[in-house]
Amino acid sequence: MQHTLPQLPYAQNALEPNISARTLEFHYGKHHQAYVDNLNKLIINTEYENIGLEEIIKQADGPIFNNAAQIYNHTFYFEGLSPDVNEPADEILEIINKNFSDFNEFKNKFSEAAKTLFGSGWVWLVQKEDNSLEIVQTKNADNPLKNNLKPLLTIDVWEHAYYLDYQNKRPEYIANYFNIINWKKINERLTK
Repeated sequence: MQHTLPQLPYAQNALEPNISARTLEFHYGKHHQAYVDNLNKLIINTEYENIGLEEIIKQADGPIFNNAAQIYNHTFYFEGLSPDVNEPADEILEIINKNFSDFNEFKNKFSEAAKTLFGSGWVWLVQKEDNSLEIVQTKNADNPLKNNLKPLLTIDVWEHAYYLDYQNKRPEYIANYFNIINWKKINERLTK
């Protein structure tokens, strides 16, 4: 099975000024594409050659896992962004309020997790098997699917996600990230 780079659901300049076209050119066009190319080379003549991305993530380790998980993580991240300003829909807002008392507390905890993740990785809002929500940090290419958690939202805190626009100002990138979250998509993920 040949993996391909999914199309962005918006133009490369659509997230400006929060994320520049130049950042997307590198982050999506080069980093994301490299993970796709690497995985396609790595899975030739292996047990992973004809299975889907999520199954590879759940079963593989080493370079195959790293590249498959980074394809998934990046696709999930890019699909969770939108140039259209929108607010959390009733369903996702209700479950956020139930788990974090209110949206501001969730936003503060999520932002703090993203600010304090040392090195490279991801911060996720996940739904657990009991339907409760949790904020988790993962290092490098790690992914919540490995722990039977359902991802709803993620922020990429690898430096390549923000360095061209923000240099070492990760907190500013995180604050602006909240301007471009696609809450409609997050709500769809919740109800799937």
